[in-house]
Amino acid sequence: MHYMASHGLKRARPAELVPGTVSVITARMDYLPLDTPNDWLARESARSLQPGEAVVSLYARGRDYHKVLRGRLQKLQDRIAQAIGPFGHRVFTDSAPVMEAELATRSGLGWRGKHTLVLNREAGSMFFLGELFVDLALPETPSVSAHCGQCSACMDLCPTQAIVGPYKLDARRCISYLTIEHAGPIDEALRPLIGNRIYGCDDCQLACPWNKFAQVSPLPDWQAREGLVESSIAQLMAWSEAEFLRRTEGSAIRRIGHARWLRNLALAAGNALASSDLNAEDRRALLQALSTHLAHPDPVVQEQVQWSLGKA
Repeated sequence: MHYMASHGLKRARPAELVPGTVSVITARMDYLPLDTPNDWLARESARSLQPGEAVVSLYARGRDYHKVLRGRLQKLQDRIAQAIGPFGHRVFTDSAPVMEAELATRSGLGWRGKHTLVLNREAGSMFFLGELFVDLALPETPSVSAHCGQCSACMDLCPTQAIVGPYKLDARRCISYLTIEHAGPIDEALRPLIGNRIYGCDDCQLACPWNKFAQVSPLPDWQAREGLVESSIAQLMAWSEAEFLRRTEGSAIRRIGHARWLRNLALAAGNALASSDLNAEDRRALLQALSTHLAHPDPVVQEQVQWSLGKA
């Protein structure tokens, strides 16, 4: 992700990124939907065992978190301004090369887990982070101690072994990076390991014992949209670009575009066709869905479709 490197040390020096910054207020926003069942961890873990199902990461099934969290932080700064008067500020939520996890751990929101995500004893890791850079001198919140101990569940379960060591992630192998940020064809050696995950990956979080304490959010923004949970790969491959844009309006998924969406679905279709657990009806549906996109104008989609048809 070159945009991170291009900002150099500004990432680690808030006052250089936003001149005048004296303090950073960090915030956590839980994102499990209100209707999340008690056995959600088991249910979500089981999705990867259903080859014909298209799996979208939990955080992306509702509204775009950038919009929601940024709006809430703007309201927070309005409340502060009402109390103390105008002040310099800037809101961030995964929208600039800000070292969010480092700021969160330094301000006591949690500790860095071995999967590199921030963990909280009362909330696991199923939350978003946001920051409010301000020109106010505020008292520091103490950091908290780490509580991963000898546990290596996240490292052991990662499908692509992207967690190459405690607190070390090779983004080039991470399914979230590959299905969202990575343009172009996906390394053929990694394709079978991605399984049926078409946007993001929750596996390291599902493996983490602390997520039994993950909190449900009362906000309706995180309710899953129709089509983004319990849909088949073939059903989603049938979305035209217009339907994709309509169904993902206001969603983080829209950012990847229809072609990359199809690339991911085609890859998942190939993995499903290679599975002995796929029933005959789903196999026929996937072959038909793939054949429809053989002449897609994007060469990356074309190549992925051909690779996947070769798995039948």
